[in-house]
Amino acid sequence: MGNWLLPESLADVLPAEARRIEELRRELLDLYRTYGFELVAPPLVEYIDSLLSGTGSDLDLRTCKLIDQLSGRTLGVRADMTPQVTRIDAHLLNRAGVTRLCYCGNVLHTRPADLLSSRELLQIGAEIYGHAGFEADLEVIQLVLETVAIAGVRNPRLDLCHPGVLRAILKSDPAAAELSQDAIRLMRDKDVPGLGELAARAPGIRAETLKALQLLPSLYGGPEVLHEARRELPSLPGVAEALDALQAVVDAMPNVSFSVDLADVGGYAYHSGVKFALYAEGWHDALVSGGRYDDVSRAFGRARPATGFSLDLRKLAAGLPPAERARAVRAPWGQAPALTEAVRRLRRSGEIVVQVLPGHEQDQDEFVCDRELALQDGVWTVKTL
Repeated sequence: MGNWLLPESLADVLPAEARRIEELRRELLDLYRTYGFELVAPPLVEYIDSLLSGTGSDLDLRTCKLIDQLSGRTLGVRADMTPQVTRIDAHLLNRAGVTRLCYCGNVLHTRPADLLSSRELLQIGAEIYGHAGFEADLEVIQLVLETVAIAGVRNPRLDLCHPGVLRAILKSDPAAAELSQDAIRLMRDKDVPGLGELAARAPGIRAETLKALQLLPSLYGGPEVLHEARRELPSLPGVAEALDALQAVVDAMPNVSFSVDLADVGGYAYHSGVKFALYAEGWHDALVSGGRYDDVSRAFGRARPATGFSLDLRKLAAGLPPAERARAVRAPWGQAPALTEAVRRLRRSGEIVVQVLPGHEQDQDEFVCDRELALQDGVWTVKTL
């Protein structure tokens, strides 16, 4: 094994791709600032009990752990920045009103999400704290759509879900509630026969509950699924509230392509309201994910309504067309004052100037030198090549 080999599902980012990612990072953070979002930068590593507070078991399995040599306590390398930002809002900023926070940083997963994913992500996102109303959800979704539009993503589709539908069904039946973890696992696999077999393991489960659980995996499609769900699912207050919240999002954005999946249980223990994922041609799975998670900050001693989204900038950049090479000026190497000043003046004006070191030819994938700084009649002048 060569010393240059990297661990599985980790990779270097080479110049053209690195530039594309950095340009996206700057552009998106500037966009979020125009919406009033403040930038925060939590640490890469922190105590595991703080890092995983209120997030459920899924994040625990994705988090790399190590022992702190100073305290002897277990540390975690963050696998998701959202809980850290929630801690900052609830514990450090401690504001009474609405707070908008954005962030960008590396996260590490113990295992890749799938065969095509990396274990290291460059996560960027935005969160709104302090407002429980529909308006915050709508602002977050609008910002998601503007985010992918700036990146050049075409024809995005938003997939909606609400964990309140399944929660209400399970909560209404004590026998079903006792098997909630099994029901969630079967729902994740869309295992309708397996859901039907729950009756054998919980004889007291009501027929109406069993029928509703088996129906949820089929409630997938366009926004019309919400009308079908109202007809077919039990008339429970929690179900009605969840469907109303989803319908409000669809009605508020008539020009957006929506789909609905009422059996989506990803992040079930984490999300508390409208949940969404954005898909687009060119990416094999969800490009952006987000939603409401009002209960997470409770673990930090101060419950705050919260909604937001995040995405991996590396994944976003990987699905975009190759970036065009930047135009640059080629210049000879030298320390003559006139040459040095000419190069400095060009760079200050925003030009890329590549000085060719003695004995070498200009060899870069990142730039195309279509002009040259040349001495003409005693004056350094830019000439077209």
